[in-house]
Amino acid sequence: MNEIIQQKLKGIEEKFNVKILYAVESGSRAWGFPSKDSDYDVRFIYVHSPAWYLSIDPQGSAAKRDVIEEPINDLLDISGWELTKALRLFRKSNPPLLEWLRSGIIYYQKDSFVDHIRSLESNVFYPNSMLYHYLNMAKNNYREYLQGPNVKIKKYFYVLRPILACNWIEKYHTTPPISFNELMEDIVPAGDLKNEVQHLLKRKLAGDEMDLEARISVINDFLESEMERLEEYTKTLKVEVEDPTEMLDELFRDTLQQTWK
Repeated sequence: MNEIIQQKLKGIEEKFNVKILYAVESGSRAWGFPSKDSDYDVRFIYVHSPAWYLSIDPQGSAAKRDVIEEPINDLLDISGWELTKALRLFRKSNPPLLEWLRSGIIYYQKDSFVDHIRSLESNVFYPNSMLYHYLNMAKNNYREYLQGPNVKIKKYFYVLRPILACNWIEKYHTTPPISFNELMEDIVPAGDLKNEVQHLLKRKLAGDEMDLEARISVINDFLESEMERLEEYTKTLKVEVEDPTEMLDELFRDTLQQTWK
């Protein structure tokens, strides 16, 4: 599969006349709980040539789209963000982008861009944005999948992971790790809850279908209480971050020059 992904990335560079700076796996494979039929969610950051930026129409307007999205099939979902779009989102502590930077499955990395952007993360970290993102994700997934006497129990992970990410942010005031197992080992104490989650994870990784089954009370109780508690916690946060735009402008210019020597 890696060879297919590499060919796809090369084809995107040629088709759109761009340079890919960084490409990774996102989603359940990167989080550590893929199903046997999980597709590959490839995400990348790319940069155009200098001439593309030196025009009267700004990026993201008219024909100058700032995303590339290839047709999705059962095996591969691949899309990317243009560099200045990615940097603007980085300035807001965009959680999906910060997850890309933490993915343990890297398909491609060019020059020093990723090292530089990672070094600036402490300058842009804004817990409010991340907490709202993960908490809303958890609430939406819980409402859709985990109510009623019978639930799609494999969907527990799509609520547990964002809740544990919120717990991490609250505990450490840093961006949470992408690995579900790392989050669980740090956040969830030994006991019934951890045992149930570990059992569920083993079943999922073993390929059990795990469709509709009776809800797991200990997990539901934990999720409901944490969503309510975190909702109140987010209201207490008052964090100010210095504007990092000048640093990110410099990173953009340096990357553009380095990439298109």
